[in-house]
Amino acid sequence: MSETIHSTLEERRVFPPPADFAAKAHIGTRAEYEKLYRESIDHPEQFFGRIAEELHWFKKWDKVLDWQVPNAKWFVGGKTNVAYNCLDRQIDLGRGDKTAILWEGEPETAAGAGGEVRKITYKQLRDDVSKLANGLKSIGVKKGDRVTIYMPMVPEAAVAMLACARIGAAHSVIFGGFSSQAIADRVDDAQCTVIITADGGYRRGTVVPLKRNVDDALTKTDRVKKVVVLNRCNMPVADGVAPGSIAWKEGRDVWYHDLVGTQSADCPAEPMDSEDTLFVLYTSGSTGKPKGIQHTTAGYLLGTYLTTKYVFDMKPDDVYWCTADVGWITGHSYIVYGPLANGTTCLMYEGAPNHPDFGRFWSIIERHKVSVFYTAPTAIRAFMKAGKEFPQKHDLSSLRLLGTVGEPINPEAWMWYHTVIGHEKCPIVDTWWQTETGAIMITPLPGVTPTKPGTATLPFFGVDAAIVDRSGKELGPNEGGLLVIRKPWPSMLRSIFNDPERYAKTYWSDVPGYYFTGDGARRDNDGYFWIMGRVDDVINVSGHRLGTMEIESALVAHEAVAEAAVVGIPHEMKGQGIAAFVTLETGRRADEALKKDLIAWVRKQIGALATPDQIRFTESLPKTRSGKIMRRLLKEVASGNEVKGDVTTLEDFSVLAKLKEKDEG
Repeated sequence: MSETIHSTLEERRVFPPPADFAAKAHIGTRAEYEKLYRESIDHPEQFFGRIAEELHWFKKWDKVLDWQVPNAKWFVGGKTNVAYNCLDRQIDLGRGDKTAILWEGEPETAAGAGGEVRKITYKQLRDDVSKLANGLKSIGVKKGDRVTIYMPMVPEAAVAMLACARIGAAHSVIFGGFSSQAIADRVDDAQCTVIITADGGYRRGTVVPLKRNVDDALTKTDRVKKVVVLNRCNMPVADGVAPGSIAWKEGRDVWYHDLVGTQSADCPAEPMDSEDTLFVLYTSGSTGKPKGIQHTTAGYLLGTYLTTKYVFDMKPDDVYWCTADVGWITGHSYIVYGPLANGTTCLMYEGAPNHPDFGRFWSIIERHKVSVFYTAPTAIRAFMKAGKEFPQKHDLSSLRLLGTVGEPINPEAWMWYHTVIGHEKCPIVDTWWQTETGAIMITPLPGVTPTKPGTATLPFFGVDAAIVDRSGKELGPNEGGLLVIRKPWPSMLRSIFNDPERYAKTYWSDVPGYYFTGDGARRDNDGYFWIMGRVDDVINVSGHRLGTMEIESALVAHEAVAEAAVVGIPHEMKGQGIAAFVTLETGRRADEALKKDLIAWVRKQIGALATPDQIRFTESLPKTRSGKIMRRLLKEVASGNEVKGDVTTLEDFSVLAKLKEKDEG
């Protein structure tokens, strides 16, 4: 069987950077990009050593890079502190009175007026972080410990992360939608003795019972000694069984405001070795034991600092909004660490994009004059389905740059984003990266790169990306293969927590000597990377390997289709057949005629090889809470199998139940 993945998606539309944007950009010419990129690949120690001088160091490094496959050490012997760089360094640069975090809560203060707003300056943020850091020390947290953070999207979530970083305790942030079992598993694996949480958090107009979930988790593990509880929703303390109340365990539970209320705002930042662990973050959707991705201090800081500066072309007066949750790597890198290390004003929003309706994001952009907006293709497709009348009610003229993250964006969603949200004047940075990579890896530079809908374009500085076969041989233009990174980069994961053998096997054994991303991809004639989805999602039809993303893009290009997910199913003749789950635009009727039309459409767009064997209409698709479609579950439904494995990351279990009902009906 060939290892080549057949690529059929053709996209000829090209959008050069607007001339006025390029004229003001940090990097404004292709020649400048090429010169810096070549230096970063050919002389990485020189390149990254020079950039690292922009950060604060308690002690300068002895050596930029020590590389023994698969283990990298960056800035060996150097000592720094991430919280110091995000806070104290900004104050030293004269940004103490600048707004660091601009936060809006979900519950509206009045119809159409938006939610409660808090503006926290860099100086206020440093004081808040120092008080919590001292509070954590007072309950026994010390350098080298791990602290679990299970919080809503409130400023205190970022404060908790930075407080851990300030005193040298690694944090393990768990997304606020995870179940009690998922919390217990992650607490045990990271060996955490302290949890920082809240009574609850607001999501789609209801209160998510965070404290109750923690209490349930702690019946499954006896590791935790202290639970710090933020009062976000004013839930009364009772027996915890009554709706809207929380239980309280004396001696273990402590109110956040009591912990910080008596603390000093003076907490010197702990000088951390460049390779000390900054955080452990557990990846979602896998079966079996949780996989704790371990990131360290200096290289991760440099990677997020550098990408935020150049990919988002960050300017002093920007109001920047990344819509992710802090519980995901996108929130770590591009809500907290990257933006604050650049002295940016970073917007945080607590709730859902469709509360009270699909105009919420656009009203936030209008009210707070957001200039840089970074969101997920899943959200964009949901906005498309809801209709352009929602954004058209709002003034989006403050926007100057748009970004996407989380999965490949299909060309039609890209075009909608470009025209309806960006009014054809905002460059779009379609970014490819992973929890494991720590920072953006393949991306346009907005003042330099001509963009094409659906491609992440070119590698960022220091990223030696290639498309290869299983032997490591590089493939030619438009040959689909395995996406690998051939050289170490500063923000790369260092290990899987407490499991270095699993780290080596998972990431470095498929293509020996190279980091295998798990994704299939191709490069076009311009050298642009087209991500074709997880190799696990490749469908082998009659010996031809097809990427699911391209078939999904073809389906979504049809005027009736809002969203599509494609999976492989067993097929007697072809080995694997193609099953497509399709959600329709509002007002479109699901019937046999439309099924036939969609099958003919895919044949015309791609070819007979990609003809779907099944078209299944569904109101919605099963997704993780970070917005990724859970194709594994769809594959099991389409194949008529029992749904097995980890479903703790599923956003809405009723979606799965409805799919099974349709299947059984």
